[in-house]
Amino acid sequence: MERQVKNDLILRAAKCLPVERVPVWMMRQAGRSDPLYRQIRQELNLPLERLFRTCPAPMLDTDVEWAVKISLLPKRIGVDAIIVYKDILTPLAPMGAHFRFSPGPILSEPIRTQSQVDALCPLDDPYVQLEYTGQVIRSLREKLNGELPLIGFAGAPLTLAFFLIAGESPMKRGAGISEKAKPVFEMMEDAPELLHQLLDKLTEMTINYLNYQISQGAQIVQLFESIADVLSQQMYEDFALPYHQRIFAELNSDTSGILFAKECSYVNLMHQSGADVLSIGKCVDLEKAKTEIDGSVAFQGNVDNDILRDGTFSDITEAVRICIEQGGKTGHILNLSHGLHRDTPFENVKHFVNIAKTYQDS
Repeated sequence: MERQVKNDLILRAAKCLPVERVPVWMMRQAGRSDPLYRQIRQELNLPLERLFRTCPAPMLDTDVEWAVKISLLPKRIGVDAIIVYKDILTPLAPMGAHFRFSPGPILSEPIRTQSQVDALCPLDDPYVQLEYTGQVIRSLREKLNGELPLIGFAGAPLTLAFFLIAGESPMKRGAGISEKAKPVFEMMEDAPELLHQLLDKLTEMTINYLNYQISQGAQIVQLFESIADVLSQQMYEDFALPYHQRIFAELNSDTSGILFAKECSYVNLMHQSGADVLSIGKCVDLEKAKTEIDGSVAFQGNVDNDILRDGTFSDITEAVRICIEQGGKTGHILNLSHGLHRDTPFENVKHFVNIAKTYQDS
């Protein structure tokens, strides 16, 4: 029998049900801005591909234990949900695309030809191919013991395609797109059929992957379109939206799905995805978006992650106040415009959560 969740604020907010307060969590909350995470990584001295399972190395019980321990780190600062510690590239390994981290993700042979796309294996048995992820999720549910909900996630097909075709992260350090992403745009222009074939394979994998996470205990899932900020509207309509729609249409209907599209201003297209929650960036006016969408979906966001890194406590308090007031109490999950920067002071992270939980809209 499904264990009752004591703090189900996020689960209710995702369905636009009444909540006592606006729930809060952060993308990249279990990671590099946390000094305890950095200490664990230093002591472990393991490559990220072991912890993220982007490599074919044998699975060790200790790897699962460390992934669980890291996932649970943000619990001590009072967030309203835990997200599984893994990488969006994790499910590409059983397809035959093994990324190593040096320090960023590197694929020895970028996927750019018909034969390479054809050679990618389907994810048709995630219970075997992604047993590590299943073990981490089951262990997290056991450790949480119904205290907080667990968030699963996946990279959206186009974002994964950018990594596969570039052979590394397509994003520059800081902001913008790397020169390494040029072949992706060339494929959009010169070989769109090949790109669609790749996206088809990645979409089927993502559907199986997310439903597998749900079957193992994830209670809400998020799809990351992390390259949305470099897409024209036509690119988004052609290469992102149709695959979002397929994924959300085929997810377990009992589980809410969040669409995160980094700094994407095409909120009407995001809405057409079928996601229950739209996670928006700082480029979107939250109050206006909620009014235009008219309560049919929930929203997540959208405190500027730069403010958490660079701002004072007063700046963060004001940003939280504005966001909560714009989002309203129903159908809003407080989060950032994107993930935490690695150099965000941890005191600022704790202050953000504390203010989010104690602020009362007068």
